[in-house]
Amino acid sequence: MRPETEAELAGMVAAAEAPLRIEGGGTRGLGGEGAGLSLSALSGVVLYEPGALTLVVKAGTALAEVEAVLAAEGQRLAFEPMDHRRLLGCEGVPTIGGVAAANVSGPRRVQAGACRDAMLGVRFVDGRGEVIRNGGRVMKNVTGYDLVKLMAGSRGTLGVLTEIAFKVLPVPEAAATLVLEGLSDDAAVAAMAAALGAPFDVSGAAHRPETDETLIRIEGFAASVDYRSGRLAELLDRFGGARVESDPVAGAALWRRVRDVEDFADRPGDVWRISVRPSDGPRAAQAARAEAAVYDWGGGLVWVLVGEGRDIRPDLAGISGHATRVRGAGPLASAEPAALAAMAARLKAAFDPKGILNPGAMG
Repeated sequence: MRPETEAELAGMVAAAEAPLRIEGGGTRGLGGEGAGLSLSALSGVVLYEPGALTLVVKAGTALAEVEAVLAAEGQRLAFEPMDHRRLLGCEGVPTIGGVAAANVSGPRRVQAGACRDAMLGVRFVDGRGEVIRNGGRVMKNVTGYDLVKLMAGSRGTLGVLTEIAFKVLPVPEAAATLVLEGLSDDAAVAAMAAALGAPFDVSGAAHRPETDETLIRIEGFAASVDYRSGRLAELLDRFGGARVESDPVAGAALWRRVRDVEDFADRPGDVWRISVRPSDGPRAAQAARAEAAVYDWGGGLVWVLVGEGRDIRPDLAGISGHATRVRGAGPLASAEPAALAAMAARLKAAFDPKGILNPGAMG
């Protein structure tokens, strides 16, 4: 099924009695069971006001199209959405609706916040086939229940996104990446904590054990970037000294490898995404018996590569946080605490009483 209007989509959902698998570009592994329901025809920019830093776009719009529109005005999606295609070994065209549905947020989250923090408003069709609008087009809009945040990361299980309003930001004039080499995981986390705790507005802090590189990014006006990167290099001198990569192409390539977890792209095994306190990052990787790891968000986000078919969540008992399998085959049993599972079930019943939207997507 491929509806061409929101009203047509609402009619299809209202008439459905069997599960529907919501699809954008099919690149993010949202999962789900049932007949395919493609949003690819619901595309295009609805409203773009560069002066107001506001973009309203239909959910099926290709992410590349959104980024091109913004780039023409010197602006961007600040949360740096990941491209899952290499990691998941899939093709297709990433869509902005898939980004929002999975709350996809890249390395810049430590400074700019997550995708959900940039979402100002949404339109979606719930499991009854009713069109719901929540939020607005400016940050000061307050409308009661924050369904915008609820829809971000719901993976299509509560409603089918049709339109999203985003706050966008200007592209900075310059960027520099400090590269430290040869640090252990614990030392790298300490270095990233020192950088993030300093008054230099760090926009990325990651560690790639596979290449023995720890990366710290600074962005802004050129003179400010030069000054802050120099001061930060002095601060990090106790970790062995850092070289500064100021070439924009080389710097962008470094962060794309982190953002898209390219270190795992061509390697067999399951990939898990673990969110913990940054200081617990190395401990979580060790507990998961990771074959390889990538640390982002200063150590608070740990990507691990493990053997196929192994549920790592029991191994992480005693470490606060949560783990989600991003690549792997076969179902997983729910590991949500009873109270959280009960809340999720009530939300599902309220927004999708027929239980037809992306069943199984959260597993």
